[in-house]
Amino acid sequence: MSDSVLLSTRQPLPPIDYSHAAGAWIHTADGDRLLDAASGLVCVNIGHAHPHVVECLARQARTATFATPGALLPSVQEELAVRLTEAVNRPGDGVSLSCSGTSAVELAISYARLIQRRRGHDGRHRILTARLGYHGNSALTLGLSGHRRRRPHPDDALGLAPAFDPPYPGQHANCPHERCRASCADSVAEAVDRLGAGSVAAVLIEPVNGTTGGAYVPPPGYLAELRRACHDLGVLVIHDEVLTGLGRTGRPLGSDHCADAAADIVVLSKGLSAGYVPLSAVLVNPAGVAELRTSGRPLPLMGTMSATPLQAVAGLAVLDVLAEIGALDSTRLRGGDVTAAVRAVEGLPVVRETRGVGYFHAVELAPGTQTAVLKAARDERLLLYPFNGFHPDGTGEGVIVAPPLNSSPSEVDFLSDGLRRALERVSARSEAPSHR
Repeated sequence: MSDSVLLSTRQPLPPIDYSHAAGAWIHTADGDRLLDAASGLVCVNIGHAHPHVVECLARQARTATFATPGALLPSVQEELAVRLTEAVNRPGDGVSLSCSGTSAVELAISYARLIQRRRGHDGRHRILTARLGYHGNSALTLGLSGHRRRRPHPDDALGLAPAFDPPYPGQHANCPHERCRASCADSVAEAVDRLGAGSVAAVLIEPVNGTTGGAYVPPPGYLAELRRACHDLGVLVIHDEVLTGLGRTGRPLGSDHCADAAADIVVLSKGLSAGYVPLSAVLVNPAGVAELRTSGRPLPLMGTMSATPLQAVAGLAVLDVLAEIGALDSTRLRGGDVTAAVRAVEGLPVVRETRGVGYFHAVELAPGTQTAVLKAARDERLLLYPFNGFHPDGTGEGVIVAPPLNSSPSEVDFLSDGLRRALERVSARSEAPSHR
């Protein structure tokens, strides 16, 4: 594709010519099929071409695809907002709809600053983030993100940079413990103190690290301790649940794995749109809503393609399916079979570590083996997603394993068998003696 006029990112292997996609499967132009074991970009959470979503979209497309905000009654959008607060057990929240994770993160930042100004803290504008995290691809969100390979040129970073180390092995410099504990949230409080609490509006964090570091899970109690420390200092907490929200980690929200961890503001996108249309949402807790509505300041402007009726119907249809498969049931953890499939490859020579929760996992690989693993996985009819450069020195490589949340037991078995065979093949090749 070197002569293509399309400017886009590239993966280590050439793209596949496909005929169509349905459920968890990508059907190739030559009649074969591959299991989409990464749910596209960890977003096709209910599979491709789900009949219910397709029918709802078609029906709405025949009715109205666009309705000017503020001019036409947003009935469908209102329904989605209510359903969304119910889905993630955040009653009383206010909801803003947008069209991408990036735009929703920027909207959440704007809300945090407005809330602080309503409280009389005009100087609180800083947003603190972790040194291993990703929050979007705009100039602002890239400046705040800790994705080392996507860090902007220093001249282009708007003077922004992550402020604290995350609580993950090898990532928290000078951690006093053998492995990070909940008390490692002290590093966040230290960053607030260092920059001056009077200048910090909010801490923005992924409850479970996404594809930047590969499914790192914080230690038990960390998110609750972070929330307590921030609130003691008058700082708001924003959870970036673009990837983790709505069932990806086996619970409605990634933060649901930790008691007393609820954020002031939550950002959702991938799990809400499921790859069907551009859609995202920002949820603000009742206290924040009251402050926004009495601030006397205008709310941030929405984009042209934010909260159209077509987007809202897609979101409602996705929530229907998520509820039907039990992904919004907060009483149980889903995805144990996927976890078992990934843990089963531990101990193979090519595998350095596995980590993750629910339907979101990473396999960290031996240096120099990522392309071979991706190729071997394709040979086993599996599509995986690569991630790189997560170690502090810029090294590190691995693959993401994140199948649709409605994958059948037989599809998870297919994933488990194919993943093991692919990694065994690369392990054998890596251990084979070289002959010169």
